[in-house]
Amino acid sequence: MHDTQDNLIERLDRVLPQTQCGQCGYDGCRPYAEAMARGEAGIDHCPPGGDAGARTLAHILGVPARPYDRGRGAHIPAQVAVIVEADCIGCTKCIQACPVDAIVGGARFMHTVLAGLCTGCELCIPPCPVDCIVLQPA
Repeated sequence: MHDTQDNLIERLDRVLPQTQCGQCGYDGCRPYAEAMARGEAGIDHCPPGGDAGARTLAHILGVPARPYDRGRGAHIPAQVAVIVEADCIGCTKCIQACPVDAIVGGARFMHTVLAGLCTGCELCIPPCPVDCIVLQPA
């Protein structure tokens, strides 16, 4: 039975967008998948996954499909953060906020985003004191 639960969690986690944004109310996609597998969370908590993601999660769990909860945020096409290098003061606050370690740089030096790792979660934007982070389509 444990193996079946682990497989269910894996299937759910693979469907989730891996933004690790927390809009679902959990600390990341994996904890949300675990909560769904335990029956503690609904399939409609993930704005990045949108309605299509909620439908797929419903199918995996064998529950009725429903649209994602718009109260948790808007569904936005894939995006990545970009640091306006000329404006970056090297404070490292964005590095500390990034849940996937997609931002590199040192204290008092310009930072940059590794686009291939960035999930577009937007968590790096609020702590930036100079507003030098913008989002662009992936």
